[in-house]
Amino acid sequence: MVELKVDQDKCLGCGNCVVSCPVNGSISPEVAGGHGPKSEDVIMMVENGLIKLFNQDKCEKCGTCPLFCPTDAIYLE
Repeated sequence: MVELKVDQDKCLGCGNCVVSCPVNGSISPEVAGGHGPKSEDVIMMVENGLIKLFNQDKCEKCGTCPLFCPTDAIYLE
């Protein structure tokens, strides 16, 4: 089974993955504008300078978030 993973040692906390995720954008529309989500219903968000995964079950495994990660910290495995 494919799962979304984050290597916290590589994560810069830039939030590119949060903003690029189409599911995050549909759950919390402000994300599409580059703002942080207002709800923990999203798949992931920046918390304390790192990406934290909240609802992996909502992830559609589309592969968008890894494309926007400058350090390859987020990936599907």
